[in-house]
Amino acid sequence: MGAAMGTLRRGKPLDLVDITHRFGALKAVDGVSLAVGRGEVVALLGPSGCGKTTLLRIVAGFIRQESGQVVVDGARIDALAPNRRNIGIVFQNYALFPHLSVAENVAYGLAARGVPRAEQRQAVARLLETVRLSGMAERRPTQLSGGQQQRVALARALAIDPGLLLLDEPFSALDKGLRLDMQIEVKRLQRQFGLTAVMVTHDQDEAMSVADRIAVMQAGRIVQCDTPVAVYDKPANLFVAGFIGSANLFAGRVERVVEGTVRLALDAGAELVVPGTGFAPGARVVLATRPEHHVLFAEPGPGRVPARLRLAVPLGPDLVFDLETADGATVKVSGPRAGAPDLTPGPVWIGLVDHARPSLFAAPTQGETA
Repeated sequence: MGAAMGTLRRGKPLDLVDITHRFGALKAVDGVSLAVGRGEVVALLGPSGCGKTTLLRIVAGFIRQESGQVVVDGARIDALAPNRRNIGIVFQNYALFPHLSVAENVAYGLAARGVPRAEQRQAVARLLETVRLSGMAERRPTQLSGGQQQRVALARALAIDPGLLLLDEPFSALDKGLRLDMQIEVKRLQRQFGLTAVMVTHDQDEAMSVADRIAVMQAGRIVQCDTPVAVYDKPANLFVAGFIGSANLFAGRVERVVEGTVRLALDAGAELVVPGTGFAPGARVVLATRPEHHVLFAEPGPGRVPARLRLAVPLGPDLVFDLETADGATVKVSGPRAGAPDLTPGPVWIGLVDHARPSLFAAPTQGETA
C-alpha cells in the first residue's frame, strides 16, 4: 500500500456539485457546491442540524444524495459503495474493535483488501511509528488513553492509502489539553502525507487551528467559505459574525454615508464613523465587533459608548470585561492583563481601537434570523 509502504502520494481533489438531500420534508442539504483542492483541509462548521454531518456521510457513501454529484479526482463516485471509494474515515467515537489488538485494528482495512500478512506487518509497524505508538501493537483499545485511541483510528484510516480523509467531530471526546495535542498531530500527519481532508466540527477553535479553509453552514447551505482569518475578520453576514468567535452586536441607524464611511447613531447612545458602503441614510443596521476591537475608558468622549461594567474575568494572560449597554446589549471587551485599566463595576465607556475593522450589516427584518 502506497502510504503505508512509504511511497507517500498527495491526496485527491474533491468536488461537490449541487448536492441536495431531504429527510422527509426537511431539506438537510440544499444545493451545496464545494471544491476541495488536492492536499487541502476544509472544515464544515456550523450549529447542530445545519447539514454538515449529512454532507460528510454523502461523501463517504453512507447516504445516497437526492441530487447532485460527488467527484473525486475528476471521476464521479456516486455509484460506488463506501468500501470502494478509497476514503479513510475517523469517527467521533474512534470505532475501534475492542476485541482486536492495536496492530489488528490498524491492519483491518489491509486484511479486507487481501494484502499479504508480511506487508500488513510492515505497514502497521511503519504507521504506528508515524503516529508515535511504537511498542503498543499488542495492547487492546481499552488499555489506551483517549488520545492514543485517536492515534490508532488515524493510523487505521491512513493504512489504506486514502485519496481522501474524512474526520467526523474527531476531537470532541477528548479533554481540552488532549484536544489541542491531537489537532496539532492531525495537522502534522495531513502535511506529511499530503492528504486531502474534510472535517466536520461545531468547535470554532478546532476549525481555525486545523483547516486551510472553513465552510460555514446554515440551514443546509454554505453561507461562507474562506480562510479562517477571512471568516473571522470579514464575515459574510450577520449569522457568520455571530457564530464565529465572540461578537458584540450594536443596533443602530445610519445617519449619513460619505466616501466609503458610515456615520451611525447607536441605540446604546453614541455616534460612530465606521467603514461601509451600500447603506442609505435612515437604514437600520447592526455593527458587529470583536472583543479585541475595544478599549475601556473611565470618562466619556467622542465615539465612546456608555455602559455598565458588570464583571472582569482573568483568562490566562488576558482579561475579559463583561458589560451591558443602555439598550440592554451585552458586550465583551478583551485585552492583555498586563497594563489593563484598573476598573471597578459601574459606569464605563467603550471605545474602538485604531486598528479595529468592525463589520456592518443590515438589521434583520421581523421574522428573519440573524
